[in-house]
Amino acid sequence: MLAIIRGIIVILYTIIVVTFGMIYCMFSPRNPKHVMTYGRLFGKLSHVFGIKLVERFPKEAKSYGPSIYIGNHQNNFDMVTMSNAVQPNTVTVGKKSLVFIPFFGQLYWITGNILIDRGNRSKAHSTITQVAEQIKAKKISVWMFPEGTRSRGRGLLPFKTGAFHAAMQAGVPIVPVCVSTTQGKIKLNRWNNGYVIVEMLPPIDVSKYNKDQVRELAEDCRQIMKAKIEELDKEVEEMNKRDFAGKLN
Repeated sequence: MLAIIRGIIVILYTIIVVTFGMIYCMFSPRNPKHVMTYGRLFGKLSHVFGIKLVERFPKEAKSYGPSIYIGNHQNNFDMVTMSNAVQPNTVTVGKKSLVFIPFFGQLYWITGNILIDRGNRSKAHSTITQVAEQIKAKKISVWMFPEGTRSRGRGLLPFKTGAFHAAMQAGVPIVPVCVSTTQGKIKLNRWNNGYVIVEMLPPIDVSKYNKDQVRELAEDCRQIMKAKIEELDKEVEEMNKRDFAGKLN
């Protein structure tokens, strides 16, 4: 029953946000400022799902300037848990097929996000160059999921190199954002789904790598994120145990 109620709330909330969002964005379509605004709105759904979000974003994050943010891509709950980490003037890169998702897809496009055709390698490479050029020309940041797909409980998947090529071409740092494991831990029929930690790590200077070391850069970033996610998972486990023990007392 709780799952049905949550589903209804999410659907109604999404329709309202998308409807008013589309109207609002028509006055300044594809303006990067919209992405953070609507990211924050979808982040509020964490309360609906009974998730206690612990967010750790450095105060200086807003002054990083143009960057490429990379996050671990687990499942559809990423839109709820990770949305608040999106910084001002940041757009995301997603599959072109996203635009066909009713309501959400249209808002995704009009807010200024970048759509790429992952089925066409030549176009994808061209898009990476365009991403780098937009970062430099518009002074924007870009959010990417280097795994390229949802991991769905398989751990942090190998990273594709697109985000790292773009960072090198644009001459901007990589900023990892890690979310503790949510796959299999959020139950729609459970009132309290415990803690989820979202932590933004310090920027990684890509100038220390040359163009032949893109895969090395990608793997170094992956290992940093993998270690942090494991650390966050242990912390979440302890936090949930303390909460449970407190209720028993």
